[in-house]
Amino acid sequence: MSDRDAHRAMFVSFEGVEAVGKSTAIQVAGEILNERGVSWISTREPGGTPLAEALRKLVLGKHEERVSDVSELLMMFAARAQSVAEVIRPALAAGQWVLCDRFTDATLAYQGAGRGFDSDRIRILADWVHGDLWPHRTFLLQAQAAVVAARMDARQAGRDRIEQQTDTFFARVARGYETLADADPDRFTVVDTSGTVQSLRDTLAVHLDHMLAERAAR
Repeated sequence: MSDRDAHRAMFVSFEGVEAVGKSTAIQVAGEILNERGVSWISTREPGGTPLAEALRKLVLGKHEERVSDVSELLMMFAARAQSVAEVIRPALAAGQWVLCDRFTDATLAYQGAGRGFDSDRIRILADWVHGDLWPHRTFLLQAQAAVVAARMDARQAGRDRIEQQTDTFFARVARGYETLADADPDRFTVVDTSGTVQSLRDTLAVHLDHMLAERAAR
């Protein structure tokens, strides 16, 4: 692999509230990249390594002991630090695209807008954990309220600790995401996932092809 190949690798994150279809979008994006001959990996947050996955179980699991908001925030970043060091940076250095189910934007939306943490404090942690490594492109997935509600009902019995939060909490999270997207339109692309998988594929293909063309020109 040449230095130019590594330079062309892209870090792409997929964000949004619960049940907007991030897993499906990542699967579809991966299939598109396969068709284009692009080497890629997928990962998720929190998670992606054995240690980070163990932290995921702690932060999302249901416990008799209440998980404090500060503990939740710090566990998110502890898992992220491991993922960045062991998965994301090595893959990008090897010239692979990284498709990531959530990154620090999720923390700004969930723990920031949702829990009420000062975003400046979250950004200080982000600077410590991953420095200037931010996604090259972030797809903010949104779906109609009825679609999200139906999807959440389908997973009622298996909801994790955060998925069990109130509608008011998720409304704050959604507004937090919208604020982030408005502040950084060059990085964020809003995608409606209310339609069919084929319509999602068509939308993502347009954006990914544009990204590939930009990288090829470098």
